Amino acid sequence: MILVTGGLGMIGAHTAQALLDLGEEVVVTSHHSVDVPSFLAGRVIVEQLDVTDRDAFLDLGKRHEITGIVHLAAPRPSFAPSPTGASIADPVEFLRSNTTGLYNALEAARAWQVRRFAVASSIGLYIGRPESSWHEELALPAMTLDNPILAFKEAAEPLTQQALAGSAVQPVILRLGTIWGPLGDPTSPFYPIPSLITAVVRGGERPQVYGDDGGDRCYVPDAGRAIALLMTVPTLNHDTYNVSSGRPVANHEFATALEAAVPGAQVPLTSGGQLEPYLDITRLTADTGFTPRFDTATAVADFVGWLGTNPR
Repeated sequence: MILVTGGLGMIGAHTAQALLDLGEEVVVTSHHSVDVPSFLAGRVIVEQLDVTDRDAFLDLGKRHEITGIVHLAAPRPSFAPSPTGASIADPVEFLRSNTTGLYNALEAARAWQVRRFAVASSIGLYIGRPESSWHEELALPAMTLDNPILAFKEAAEPLTQQALAGSAVQPVILRLGTIWGPLGDPTSPFYPIPSLITAVVRGGERPQVYGDDGGDRCYVPDAGRAIALLMTVPTLNHDTYNVSSGRPVANHEFATALEAAVPGAQVPLTSGGQLEPYLDITRLTADTGFTPRFDTATAVADFVGWLGTNPR
């Protein structure tokens, strides 16, 4: 049985679905949400858990025979306005809660002697590299991180590796790209495409989107399947993997796909912009056989269909 913390969130729920499809039993944790997505209903065990509660976390091992952990739970920060946009209102509490949750998950992994422990990292750690595509063997740039989210992700990688050193637990660092799709936050300030699609389907104010902007993009069912494969293939040759689609996508590709998926829709974009770097997934494909099942057109059509029958 594999434990997915944060398993009712966007990436967690799709990881759980992919694990189930591979024949694994799955238990998911959630702190606040009790809404189980339709594609997981009746298929997973749901445990309410605050991952910062050490004793409650370790008690899961008394109720379930857990053989692997995918740690995706991340207490959602509160944002406050700042001169450069939104910033985390209480960075100390954000870092404390995320670090405590990680420590508890790592302690559980060692206590239960699980096979693999996967933890979410981020494409953001490559920022500053000049390449158009980023692979895992690149040295991460030395930079001053003014974003507590990226600061925690950068710290989580060596903390995980050091905590599991000398144990039989294999660490799996998930450097996640820009993941989007069902169960995501359409108001996220970090990526405008979900907001645009939601506004076209349901009405409402559309965000300004530059047609030639774009870069790393991955539809969340593909990301969940990649993580599931990393947890289940017999052998992994590395402990760090990029998880994304492996190609850049421009916003005008989304607009074209959206006009095709929504009859009568017109999606004018602001001219200009440029492609940002994207994640190279050669290592992921070599070790797991993963290739994306969704291209831009099929992903947009699937998301439009999802929005027609689901709240988010």
